[in-house]
Amino acid sequence: MKTKEIRNLALEEMEAHIIDARKQIVENRFQQATNKLTNLAAIRQARKTLARLLTIQTEELNKAKDSKAQEVLKKPKAKQSKKQ
Repeated sequence: MKTKEIRNLALEEMEAHIIDARKQIVENRFQQATNKLTNLAAIRQARKTLARLLTIQTEELNKAKDSKAQEVLKKPKAKQSKKQ
């Protein structure tokens, strides 16, 4: 998947693609171990796709955290009454 395609995904869809990429890596390793893997570049491509997915997922989660933090900072603080 290309980066632009990944950025257009919702977080739930991204999570599903991450799971699929991890399964693909495991399958490719088993095929390589049994000498059934014909395209050796498939392992590398799957790892790069997984890295892209995880990187963009982390960026999105950090953006969400930052926006929540900004909202908290913008809210006026409740005035505390002084008791004497």
